[in-house]
Amino acid sequence: MFFDIGPLELIAIVILAVLLFGPDKLPKLIQDVTGFIRKVREFSDSAKQDIRDELGPEFKDFEFEDLKPKNFVRKHVLEKDEYGLKELAELREGFDLKKEMTDVTDAVRESTAPRAAAAAGGSSVNLSKEPSAASAGRPDMFTKSADASRREPPPFDADAT
Repeated sequence: MFFDIGPLELIAIVILAVLLFGPDKLPKLIQDVTGFIRKVREFSDSAKQDIRDELGPEFKDFEFEDLKPKNFVRKHVLEKDEYGLKELAELREGFDLKKEMTDVTDAVRESTAPRAAAAAGGSSVNLSKEPSAASAGRPDMFTKSADASRREPPPFDADAT
């Protein structure tokens, strides 16, 4: 309904009000509350009008809703589009992250599959178009080095543990 109050909650509030104030005082209470709300609304409208009058004719299109940051950015930045932000928003909407990630994953799998097959089969055939990692001066990150058995264990400090 309104204010996230469901119909059952509204019925419970009405029953509670009748029990607390009684059926004879409830109509007077409702009139007092609506009168108070009306006075507060009139007071805020007159305060807004006074502020508009004090600002002068330069701010004739001033709205208090524009003071919210989201509305301010929408009105002064996105509508003027001095910075090309509409194109940026269109670019962001056209970008499909899931598709891009699957493309990258497929590309990585395709580039590692020949190396993994060559390492598993013991064949030294390089199926990729790029030179091998050893000939390019880079370490091969996909195969284990033969020096794994000769590596020294990290130093152990009995006092530190």
